[in-house]
Amino acid sequence: MIHSDKEKYKDILEDSVEYLEQHGFKNIKADTEGYETPKSFIKKGSNITITPDIVGEKNGRKHYFDISLKSEKPKLLKSKWLFLNTLTALKSHHFKLITTKGHYKFTNEMMNDINMSNKTLIKI
Repeated sequence: MIHSDKEKYKDILEDSVEYLEQHGFKNIKADTEGYETPKSFIKKGSNITITPDIVGEKNGRKHYFDISLKSEKPKLLKSKWLFLNTLTALKSHHFKLITTKGHYKFTNEMMNDINMSNKTLIKI
């Protein structure tokens, strides 16, 4: 999600955190109330800040999650995904997308646009 969508889809973010907890993820950080906010990354030379929606650990490995929902700014969302995908690859972490009913087609089209169709979606 991009920052402007966070309040609108707060319930989906909370459902996603609950889903991850039920599937064995620990030390969860989420950009929502009651959790520590994940580390943000700032693009040099601009005021653009990228914060993953959720970060958790499982089997000693860090996982970054972003929630994919229809957005008014798909270009910004694609940039965020590409950055997080590259960051996780460099650090031997994992990056996954979480989506929900009504957003599958949007998410798949976005992933195809940026050559990330090899990623498996978590569907909640």
